[in-house]
This record gives sequence, structure tokens and C-alpha cells, in this order.
Amino acid sequence: MFFLPSAEALAAFTVASLILALTPGPDMTLFIGQTLTAGRARGIAAMLGACTGLLVHSMLVPFGLSALLVASAAAFTAIKIVGAIYLVWLGYQAVRHGSALTIKHGAAKQKSLGQVYLMGLGVNLLNPKIVMFFLTFLPQFVSVNDPNAAGKLLFLGLYFTALGIPTCALLIFMAEKFTAALRKSPRVMRAIDWSFAGIMGAFAVRLLLARNN
Repeated sequence: MFFLPSAEALAAFTVASLILALTPGPDMTLFIGQTLTAGRARGIAAMLGACTGLLVHSMLVPFGLSALLVASAAAFTAIKIVGAIYLVWLGYQAVRHGSALTIKHGAAKQKSLGQVYLMGLGVNLLNPKIVMFFLTFLPQFVSVNDPNAAGKLLFLGLYFTALGIPTCALLIFMAEKFTAALRKSPRVMRAIDWSFAGIMGAFAVRLLLARNN
């Protein structure tokens, strides 16, 4: 199918996506926090809101990015440099400061599931890191010269979201054990941090070596 990347690229993307899904960030903090303080239903609602935001990014970023790269070689070079710096910075932040999973225990304010869903959507859509992530992560697995690049980028964005849903749902149902394990075993979290940093560094090098011809 024209929108499917190669088997090798898809396998690498799958491994990277699963590791990234386990790396704490604002979305995970929200839905696990809602789970621990207000119950699983609200955790699921927050997660679905965040995943809806990912769907929006999946729709907007690939086509805009593809058009930009085709129109301007200078834009391609600029995105390579800025993107590589950003990926290295993400890796550095993970190793230097660790992944941020800040969960506050205690009673949560009563909110409807719809309100919690909108919270998750807002946290995702208003996070500039998500936009930068899609701009720098997805293109690693698609050739800039591919005439079907837009379709493949869209597929990867949707696939990334599809992989994240069951992974995050599992974390919600195991929220208590998951957070307790992280507190008792900091080495596990550091292993995730270093894995994340390694992936970001490798992608930064790959991005700089990409050619627009």
C-alpha cells in the first residue's frame, strides 16, 4: 500500500513509539493523576482527550510539513538543524533532570467526564513540544523524496496514536502499581530516560544526514 513505510522503518518506529509512550510527560501526568485522585473513568477520559489531540496533530503536521519541504530547500535545511538541536535537547533534559511524573495525591475537584476529556485535549493541543515532536520524529521514517510522503506521515501519526492508546490504558489500570514501582525503583526510570535520550540522539544524527534531493 502506498501509505505504508517499509517493514524495517515500521519496526523501528514501533519500538521507538512504545518507549516514548512509557516516558512520562504532561499527558501521562494528567491521566494518571486523574486516575489516582478521581478514578479510572476520569483517567480514561483524560487519556482520550490527549489522544484526540494527537489525532489533530497527525492530520495537520504531515501535510503542512510535506508542502513546506517540497517548496523550499532552505526550509528543509532549517528544519534539519532546528529539529536535530531539539531532539538532542530532549535527550539531555531526560538524562539531566529525569522524566517528570508529578502526581499529587488527595481529593480531586469533581468534574464531569466531558470536562476531564477537554482538559486532556487542551493539555495536548497547547503543548508546543508535541508539535515539535511530530515535526522532528515522524520524518525520520519517510524519505523526503517519496511522492507518498504525506500519506505515510499521516499513517505514522495515526499509528503512533493507536499504539499509545492500549499502552496508556494499561498504565491507567495499573496506576497505583506503576507509580509505586517508579518510586521504589528509580533505576527503572533512569533506564527509560537513557533509552529515550539514546533514541533522540540517534534521530538527531539521522535527521542531519538526510538529503533533500
